[in-house]
Amino acid sequence: MADTPILVLAATGGQGRAVAAALLERGASLRALVRNPMSDGARSLAEKGAEIVTGSLDDGDSLAAAMRDVAAVFAMTTPFESGVEAEITQGRTIVAAAERARVPHLVFSSVAGADQNSGVPHFDSKAVIEAELAAGGLSHTILGPTYFFDNALGGADRIRTEGVLDLPLPPDHPLQQLDRRDLGAFAARVLLSPERYVGQRIELASDAPTPEAMAGILTRVIGSPVQHEQVLLDSIADPDMHAMWRFLNGPGYQVDLDHLHSAFPEVRWTSFEDWAGRTFGAPR
Repeated sequence: MADTPILVLAATGGQGRAVAAALLERGASLRALVRNPMSDGARSLAEKGAEIVTGSLDDGDSLAAAMRDVAAVFAMTTPFESGVEAEITQGRTIVAAAERARVPHLVFSSVAGADQNSGVPHFDSKAVIEAELAAGGLSHTILGPTYFFDNALGGADRIRTEGVLDLPLPPDHPLQQLDRRDLGAFAARVLLSPERYVGQRIELASDAPTPEAMAGILTRVIGSPVQHEQVLLDSIADPDMHAMWRFLNGPGYQVDLDHLHSAFPEVRWTSFEDWAGRTFGAPR
């Protein structure tokens, strides 16, 4: 059983890459589903000993083939290529393929807040997938990551060159966030020993800094002033992103960080300061 592979879908994407890395670090046998086996990410995984299989989250036959004879599967869906209805279809395709292949356990990465009737389209689409997964007979665990630290990298050039951190939040409003490495470590733990987590929904966050605190940390790490600038909600044209930031300005994520971190102390639970030091400059 130790040599039975664990399948990671979208293994060269942000989440899949983190989970694949954590599994390899633990000596697990890894099967990685990728769209392009000749990509740098796929080649890197192959060099580290992963079995590379080609497939798509939209192709049930390739998913079912990749899922045969595995110990567990890590899955996620995305609305950012073809929209939320396509994401729901992806989720249904993944679950149906897992049932066909008789997957012993499926770990589905959703989003924190998907159970709060948030009105955020890409939260609600994941809520549909969660509900259908929970209503079925497949052994599963649902993980709910919060906002990722490295979402800040979309504005990395402006942070470095202009000293500005743009966020649509008040300066003193905490934002629960997650290091992808922590997601990978937690998901690997579930995939390797799923019995403890069957049927559970677990939301994940590493830290909850305010934008003001984030700017102060970036100032220290980069060595030059960084200031938070509050982006106006009305300036966010994309309806999905507008709804998400409205939610984050309101009730927001509700992860009990103290309970989570004390319950799972073996996960590093990276602080924003440690992540920023690793990402933007030498640690203090």
